[in-house]
Amino acid sequence: MSNPAQLSSGSLPRRERLAALAAEGADQLGGAPPQATVRWALKAFPRQSVALVTSLQVTGMAILDMAIKIDPSLQVITIDSGRLPGETLDFVDEVGRHYGIQIEVLSPDATEVSEMVTQHGINLFYRAPELRLGCCEVRKVRPLNRRLQALDAWITGLRRDDSDERSATNEVEVDIEHGGMVKVNPLVQWSQEQLTGYVEANKVPMHPLYARGYTSIGCAPCTRPTAPGEDPRAGRWWWQEGAKECGLHYSLLVGDDGRTRVRLTSAKEEART
Repeated sequence: MSNPAQLSSGSLPRRERLAALAAEGADQLGGAPPQATVRWALKAFPRQSVALVTSLQVTGMAILDMAIKIDPSLQVITIDSGRLPGETLDFVDEVGRHYGIQIEVLSPDATEVSEMVTQHGINLFYRAPELRLGCCEVRKVRPLNRRLQALDAWITGLRRDDSDERSATNEVEVDIEHGGMVKVNPLVQWSQEQLTGYVEANKVPMHPLYARGYTSIGCAPCTRPTAPGEDPRAGRWWWQEGAKECGLHYSLLVGDDGRTRVRLTSAKEEART
């Protein structure tokens, strides 16, 4: 078995090297505890080449808590779309103080935002699913894509039971959407009960909007509290039908029926069949 550190610094072309690392990680970590997956990522990649990307919701906070206990020098990145609730902005500062870390905050390109809202209006996302996806693209997807170009791997909070679209996610995989980098998903097999148990046992700080009935938190105009029994992501873009995704993890399209859908890669299609 090869050493991840050797593969990460070897002479193979970048995409082949990262694909080999992802394959080795997937083979070793299927069903592994989340902490083991985080440790693998921190061993496999130099600190400047890997980051935790999180919106500081419960899954991201659980991984952040695990990761900072393993290595406080891990890069932590979040995105300020320009439309986040004030509570989220305050929570970014609270989390930084709690863990004694600096959280890198990405922002959208001001010119792109100005051109978009000038042409389509400030609340364009309510008018059509294509405009909603376009807003997410400018405010969230592009800032992240620009930052990921400087990394070889990113750590996320995806879980299989989040949604049908995420059901084929693995602990370690090649991220075709982002140029073949490695995507690490430590909590992919955890249930909501396991997640809740961890954050309660470890006294992990929680976003204040959870206490007000929110179960998934994004931009303020696009997020509402959910009712008991509703899907946890039902409060996201509730006026539109289809995939409750913004495009950070998957390419999206709008079908002829007006529903948003994930554009699955061939590998994902095979995994779900």
